[in-house]
Amino acid sequence: MTSALTYLYVPGDVPERFDKALASGTDAVVLDLEDAVTAANKDHARATVAQWIAACEPGDVQIWVRVNPGSLQEADIRAVGHSNLTGIWLPKVSSAQEIEQADALLGGSSTVVSPLIETAAGVFAALEIARAPRVKFLQIGEVDLAADLGVDGSAESLSFVRAQVVAASMAAGIDPPPAAVSRNFRDAEAFEADTRMLAGLGFVGRSCIHPAQLGPVRTVFVPSEDEVREAQELLAALERATSGVAVDSKGFLIDEAVARTARRVVARAAVRESIST
Repeated sequence: MTSALTYLYVPGDVPERFDKALASGTDAVVLDLEDAVTAANKDHARATVAQWIAACEPGDVQIWVRVNPGSLQEADIRAVGHSNLTGIWLPKVSSAQEIEQADALLGGSSTVVSPLIETAAGVFAALEIARAPRVKFLQIGEVDLAADLGVDGSAESLSFVRAQVVAASMAAGIDPPPAAVSRNFRDAEAFEADTRMLAGLGFVGRSCIHPAQLGPVRTVFVPSEDEVREAQELLAALERATSGVAVDSKGFLIDEAVARTARRVVARAAVRESIST
């Protein structure tokens, strides 16, 4: 499965938006059965989402569903299971056992899961959660987590959690986490700056709540031609070297650690090019 960069949320009880989201240019559509749906409308939303997934033609767009936690989760997972479904987003995960329960429900399907870390217990269990069956990548539900921790949700208050989740993902060998949603979809410049900061912390891609956020996310995470060319030149210089180090055109040292970063840039550019064609 190709990794996505943009994940566009759609409320699970607003079916008129489903096809629009699919055609929006996002890499992935996330149909939300949890926070976006009132308690009275849960059953209707589940049935609506299940019916659309079974009938849609997703093409290269990934289809994810954020299910409910607790007593509604089994019914949600069983209802939306289909070959068109890429994966399940599991909210408020605090232990690997919760992933194992979802794994059992998914049976022999190839459906993957993405746990959302939204509790203090989840933060400290991040590594075992990341190593659980079917986990494609972790995420942080920052609003719920801030409420659980009793912090203000600022970058400073969540810095430890962000570092913990990125490190756990790398240690487990799964994909890097996409950045959490931002309610800001009117100030593209500020949103892009915030996304760029999160990219510097190790997040790759971002969850979005509005199509206007898709462009800034791509600007941050899709390498420019200059970045790709520079990465290729670094790798070529190291390959030509007679030892394990080289010097780039600016006079800076190149070693294997630098090369690993350069390879990620080249690989990400290749993935995006394959999707666009």
